[in-house]
Amino acid sequence: MYTELNSILNSGPDSFTQGEFILLSDRQSDASFLVHHFLSLYLRARCKVCFLGLVQSFSHYNAVSQRLGVSLTQAKEKGQLIFLEGLNESLTLLIPQKTDTGSEAMDFIRDPTVGLRRLYEFVRCSLQSSGGEEEDEWGPPVLLVDDVSVLLSLGVSAGAVLDFSHYCRATVCSQLQGNMVMLVRCNGEEEEDGGDDEGSELLLKGLTHQCSLTLNVRGLPTGYCRDIHGQVEVCWRRKEGDGQNTQKKLFQYKVHDKGASFFARGTSSAVL
Repeated sequence: MYTELNSILNSGPDSFTQGEFILLSDRQSDASFLVHHFLSLYLRARCKVCFLGLVQSFSHYNAVSQRLGVSLTQAKEKGQLIFLEGLNESLTLLIPQKTDTGSEAMDFIRDPTVGLRRLYEFVRCSLQSSGGEEEDEWGPPVLLVDDVSVLLSLGVSAGAVLDFSHYCRATVCSQLQGNMVMLVRCNGEEEEDGGDDEGSELLLKGLTHQCSLTLNVRGLPTGYCRDIHGQVEVCWRRKEGDGQNTQKKLFQYKVHDKGASFFARGTSSAVL
């Protein structure tokens, strides 16, 4: 958890906005440090977290979290963290073993046309309270996905991923008053248009319309710099009458072993 980022977003383990869909994106850079920030933030806030880790192993996430002062192993043992390890599940489904049939949540790998209904059911069942005493000790539920664009490479259409996000947002953010954080990755320059209607660009645009807060990570326009790793554009979207109020702030950042520094670069505001 990065205290400077908490100050920028006006949030922390003891105080954060509920019902938010936070979208993380990167282009020619790596926004993984933001995934680790929000994971540690919500675990420190004693939220019940469902983490769909589609790109790294549990041991990787745990090693990074330990540097930030959080143990994912302990969180799993206490029932606070529900972790779906996409790499192992994918391998099990692609190379079936007699003793392990894999999780039904990832059944779309066998047949992408079935959509992500079972993955959504996994999220819903993981975060909905069972009414037991153990559930009462956790705060608002949180869904974290790293990264959702991997589903495209597994054969799922962008439309199906957007439907999955829509239903998760309705359940987690609206019904349960929890939060949702998703990372989507895009390749190439923002101005480029490859004409791929089923690609990550379409997914990014669709998710942007659904979310209330975006953090877009990009490389520096001037290229590599030893002291600055890139820039983050933070965009707040709030309904205002019949329109939407959008406020943007641009920061440069540098990631350290156990933290990150942010430097303000500019502010703009507009009403759409």
